[in-house]
Amino acid sequence: MTGMAPDRTLPWDWFPGRVPDNVTIAQTAFVETTFSFLLFRSQRAEAMKVGHGASTYLGTMFDVGREGRVALGKFALVHGARIICEAEITIEDYALISWNVVLMDSYRVPSDPDARREMVRRVPEGKPRFIDRPLAGQPIRIGRAAWIGFDSCVLPGVTVGEGAVVGARSVVASDVAPFTIVAGNPARLVRRLTDAEIADGR
Repeated sequence: MTGMAPDRTLPWDWFPGRVPDNVTIAQTAFVETTFSFLLFRSQRAEAMKVGHGASTYLGTMFDVGREGRVALGKFALVHGARIICEAEITIEDYALISWNVVLMDSYRVPSDPDARREMVRRVPEGKPRFIDRPLAGQPIRIGRAAWIGFDSCVLPGVTVGEGAVVGARSVVASDVAPFTIVAGNPARLVRRLTDAEIADGR
């Protein structure tokens, strides 16, 4: 990444952190702050790749577990999203991820309320304070030129197809077909993009 110091700090950064050694960032990409890596714990050799021209902005958090892997394609844009990854999350070329979007490839808390209560009791013991419960994730893929509207949540195992649009504040629990618009909780088909809209987007 242009401007990253040899010690992997960012000269413009307000946070005194550094880009993890197992994160590769293209020269033309932009990461606004190393605070985005505060909860990045992946131990994989190539845990994250940020492609040519991709951008991540303030508020984005890569909450990546020990076996997690994240990829941002060429010109992908992530603005203030939370990426919760235990397995793999792929955001393909030209995809747009709006603010307050959550992409989660696993459920960090148990479904049993007593077990959940006990886990929450242990949160204050951690530094930083968060829930770290390694689980087998189900990969998420956000297709080329897809657009995820603000405040949406994409659940484990979901693929959002190429050119698809997810309306704001949707909960995506199943795959989204390419070149469709979905919205709601749970997200449902609104309509397919017209041939003219698809051609205009390309």
